[in-house]
Amino acid sequence: MNWLDNVIGWFSPESAYRRQAFRNALEITRKYDAGTYTKTNQNWRVFNEAAEAEDSWNRDIVRARARDLEKNSDVMNSIIGAYKRNVFGAGYHLRASTENTELNSQIQKLWEKWQKKRNCDVTGTQTLSQMLRMMVERKKVDGGAILLKRYTSEGFLPFQLQALEVDELDAVSTGTHAEGNKVVGGIEYNSYNKPIGYYFRRYSTDGYTTEDSEYIPADSVIFMYSKRRPSQVREMSDIAPTITRVRDINEFIQSVSVKERILACFSVFVKRALPPSTGRAMLANGGDGERYQGKMLTPGMIQYLNPGDEVQTVTPNGQATDATQFVKQQMRMAGSGQGLSYEVTSRDMAESNYSSARQGIIEDEMTYQEDIEMLIDVLDEIYSTFLISCVLSGKVDIPDFWENKDTYLSHRWVKAPKKWIDPAKEANANKVALSTGEKTFADIAAERGKDWKEEIDELAEIKAYAESKGVVIGGIQNETERQ
Repeated sequence: MNWLDNVIGWFSPESAYRRQAFRNALEITRKYDAGTYTKTNQNWRVFNEAAEAEDSWNRDIVRARARDLEKNSDVMNSIIGAYKRNVFGAGYHLRASTENTELNSQIQKLWEKWQKKRNCDVTGTQTLSQMLRMMVERKKVDGGAILLKRYTSEGFLPFQLQALEVDELDAVSTGTHAEGNKVVGGIEYNSYNKPIGYYFRRYSTDGYTTEDSEYIPADSVIFMYSKRRPSQVREMSDIAPTITRVRDINEFIQSVSVKERILACFSVFVKRALPPSTGRAMLANGGDGERYQGKMLTPGMIQYLNPGDEVQTVTPNGQATDATQFVKQQMRMAGSGQGLSYEVTSRDMAESNYSSARQGIIEDEMTYQEDIEMLIDVLDEIYSTFLISCVLSGKVDIPDFWENKDTYLSHRWVKAPKKWIDPAKEANANKVALSTGEKTFADIAAERGKDWKEEIDELAEIKAYAESKGVVIGGIQNETERQ
């Protein structure tokens, strides 16, 4: 109410009430229901802030809770496992695409050698595939993962990777540099909010004590995280929208488990009409008789009660079958919050058929695609530094590399395929797609994780060898052979 309403209310409360009632009605007609503070929205108070202003207050707590569920929740691990299996899966194979076939083969062999843990990891403990799987997992739980490019003499190339956690970003380092660059959350940004460098806290081997921060230029840092708002500058756990749901499932399952264990116990309580002589003397001397504090209901337990004491039980309503439906619904909601189907998170296929499973896989693949694209960007940057290191160290001889850098860096990644749900149906579908031109042989080979040229060469080699032995095998035939 404004000052005029207060004055009117002093002389005529009824008139002031009517004025306010009509004003409220007029405001409701002018606004969205979602923007009013009436009815069910009256306690829903929210504010608009920049992404970093919101995230910085909750980032560490959300990450700690996500990690706790990662360690203690099977539901959380089912979600994480689904992403790790499908985003990285069995890995990605390099296909160098320079115009020189022999050079392509040489680069691919060097890449296979460099991927070994003694060559690509500064700690010598993980292969490149293991490091990337870990990045997918950390990105899902922590919100981000970091790789540093390190130039050492440990491997056969002067280039290795160091994996760091987002915790190691020195969030204490903030302020403005003399050149005008801002430091927020341990990251230095220019006036366009482009990362210029990163400050990392250096921990001792025990992981507790810290040394001075280390500054790493941005071109030596690979920071993998999902940016959901233009003003976002650091990571937030991908599991954040689902954390409370997963925790509710865990607490509910634990409660049901305790209830079912209690119901399964067979125990005997003996109620005495009169206490024994020793008990009567103990009570007469101010004793407490049988003490129940700290007692637990255990199978086969026999417990004596004090005279006059009775056993009262509390039996919660609901059965295990109700719990099953509740958990299923919660699992569906937890999965959908991460863009996943119920089947892929629960591994429960009892209610699925081929069509529903196929549709679920298609939708899930679209969810994984965002992280797959991000992971391929990481692989691209690693590969570029790898090939440059090969050239500088003399592992490959490319005289005009710097003049035609983009040409020699040309490559693609072939993802290892997944197993088919119904091989016969998939094979027939590919046959139709190939005959109608909806797919090419290169498309089908890529879906199987193979290079189409290599596959044709293999088919030709096998076919020629079989013919030399007088054996007829299946394969692609020319028009003359079909007739």
